[in-house]
Amino acid sequence: LGFGASTVAARNPRLVYLSISGVGESGPYSGKRVYDPVIQALGGLADIQADPQTGRPRMVRTLIADKTTAVYAAQAVVAALFSRERTGVGQHVRLSMLDTLVCYLWPEGMTPFALVDAEPETTAASAHDMIFPTADGYMTLGAVSNREWRALCEVLGRREWIDDVRFCTAAARSLNRQERLNAVEGEIQGRTTEDLIAALDAADVPCAPVLTRVEMMSDPQVEANQLITEIDQPGLGRLRQARSAARFEGTPNVVPSVAPMLGEHTAPVLSNAGYTIEEIAAWHKTGVVFDGVA
Repeated sequence: LGFGASTVAARNPRLVYLSISGVGESGPYSGKRVYDPVIQALGGLADIQADPQTGRPRMVRTLIADKTTAVYAAQAVVAALFSRERTGVGQHVRLSMLDTLVCYLWPEGMTPFALVDAEPETTAASAHDMIFPTADGYMTLGAVSNREWRALCEVLGRREWIDDVRFCTAAARSLNRQERLNAVEGEIQGRTTEDLIAALDAADVPCAPVLTRVEMMSDPQVEANQLITEIDQPGLGRLRQARSAARFEGTPNVVPSVAPMLGEHTAPVLSNAGYTIEEIAAWHKTGVVFDGVA
């Protein structure tokens, strides 16, 4: 189209130009067509998600590579704009979905592989999804610090675990992770989710019930955050929509508006572009454009 980075930079050196690719602009896969699952497979995420029983790799069932790349892209552009404020010059920013996902996973997903020539033999069986079955559903919890571990032991009625050499320090709990998690699961599965959440919250142990998506939408915290709004969408009915996650003090969020009907703004857009009413009417009559009127 003639709008490459070098071309636009020559006309306006202050422009920030972002290029997003699937796996990179060079290399053996640079011409490969990709979708989100392809990046999850190449980036190691499917391995992290592998089934603990079978070892079969699994995908995250949402478009995590697509959406995370969008977030990284926004951060990258903001960083380039900040640089421009200091230097007066824009730049070409390159980003790939593969690079994004690997960097996203690195802080904890790749920690065992940080030391060169000392890579561990990891298997799916060594991982735990941190979801515990209860008597009437599922929950998650995290007892990382010694204080949290002691509180968890009290709630579960297993005070002997507090001084157990397998669990009495963070290092010991990490070394005996699977044994610890199995023991905790054994105590949890006979109690109701509501009972456990109430007791753990009172003891200040991080925990939550595993909600279905339907339950999440009516959860009291989600409602308190006024996260989900409802609008009337012509032709569809009542429509739910999540507001922007960030809330700005100086520029309050705008309530989401309805989506325009197909062709609803054809005439004003063409008019603003300089075309006459007669030209627009002629194009509509011949089927060149559609104005949304049946």
